Amino acid sequence: MRDLSEIRKDIDEIDSELIELFYRRMDCAREIGEYKKERGLPIFNAGREAEILDRVQDRGGEYGIYARQLFSKIMELSRELQRESTDG
Repeated sequence: MRDLSEIRKDIDEIDSELIELFYRRMDCAREIGEYKKERGLPIFNAGREAEILDRVQDRGGEYGIYARQLFSKIMELSRELQRESTDG
């Protein structure tokens, strides 16, 4: 078994990668919000979100339900950002 400090170092590196990907995803979410506002489309798309959550859970293997919960929260935050960035 690996030393605890080694495992934590790996987690820190993964967290750094995740935050970069999160930043990119939120940038895309903002763009989508602007696109939808210009075209009068609703921010929430239940079908699209269900499709993503199902795919994530399938790909998540033994952690599928956790992946689904994670992405559900990410999409909630994306919707919040879209609403904030299109207000006004």
